[in-house]
Amino acid sequence: MTVRLHWFLPTTGDDRNVVGVTARDSLQSRATARPPTLDYLAQVARAAESAGFEAVLTPTGSDCEDSWLTTAALIPQTSRLKFLVAFRPGVIAPPLAAQMTATYQRLSGGRLLLNVVTGSDADEQRSYGDFLAHDGRYARTGEFLHLLRTAWRGEAYDFEGDHYRVAGGRLRRPPLARPPVFFGGSSEAALPVAARYADTYLTWGEPPAAVARKIGRVRELAAEEGRELSYGIRLHVISRDTAAEAWAEADRILDALDPVAIRAAHERFSRSESEGQRAMAALSGGRTDRLEIHPNLWAGFGLVRPGAGTALVGSHEQVAERIEEYAALGIEHFVLSGQPHLEEAIRFGECVRPLLTRQLSYL
Repeated sequence: MTVRLHWFLPTTGDDRNVVGVTARDSLQSRATARPPTLDYLAQVARAAESAGFEAVLTPTGSDCEDSWLTTAALIPQTSRLKFLVAFRPGVIAPPLAAQMTATYQRLSGGRLLLNVVTGSDADEQRSYGDFLAHDGRYARTGEFLHLLRTAWRGEAYDFEGDHYRVAGGRLRRPPLARPPVFFGGSSEAALPVAARYADTYLTWGEPPAAVARKIGRVRELAAEEGRELSYGIRLHVISRDTAAEAWAEADRILDALDPVAIRAAHERFSRSESEGQRAMAALSGGRTDRLEIHPNLWAGFGLVRPGAGTALVGSHEQVAERIEEYAALGIEHFVLSGQPHLEEAIRFGECVRPLLTRQLSYL
């Protein structure tokens, strides 16, 4: 089994409590203890690099700093760390995206990975000027990725589809190395697009049985396309010397959550267009008394935080065992985070990563 470890860049800000709660979900101030300054983000990036992580995921959305500009500024602050840049294909033209990725590859020495985010909730999509419905966004993403791969070849091309039209397109300086494409989405509209165009299918941290079913379906669709994908998972981590210490930290985080925010978030997440977001909400049911949904898998973050809502909680040995459990299903890429991201990157690198290198083929 192969494990590739990635960390998270907190461009919304960082704290010892849950960060990522949208303004509509809480009556409390959204100010964080550590604003996402370039200096702080550089500290996190360098800590992740030193801890042995291959890349850092940089999110996209109206609550965070722009992922392209932020990670480009961090290129000279690091030496080998890769940047998994999340972006939305609906708000950028494919030929321009191809040019941006090619430039990024040259400036970074080939350190770009792409995380294609087809959409968020409908309100946020409209705030970016995108009024397509859910299934239409995935159809557009398919055309976008087709055009991106076409442009990367450096040949002249024309294209006319349902969502894009290009005449006389050509990327005159194509990338020397094509950046890998990470893609997430749980709906029936999403999975065929992943099977046809993604290099890595990325899922949120559901229990292993649910993850196995999902990647099994993607494998089937990819086989029909004559392709094989790699698979990744997005999880938070609360890892301590003992299980008791880890669960005490989870309880501390839970106690700091606003009950008003929990109720508001659960109502909104349960109505989300995103099948994955609804699945995250269903794991807790908006309740705080049954959050361990699988051994060492805690759904507390998803009570208020959109997106990835589960954390691996336990001793360093238990966290390593759960990673091994997911790896046995075929999960290769683990995109992890812990709050605050600076200290937790170091802790994971010192305490969990050595346990994985003993058991797995670690890259």
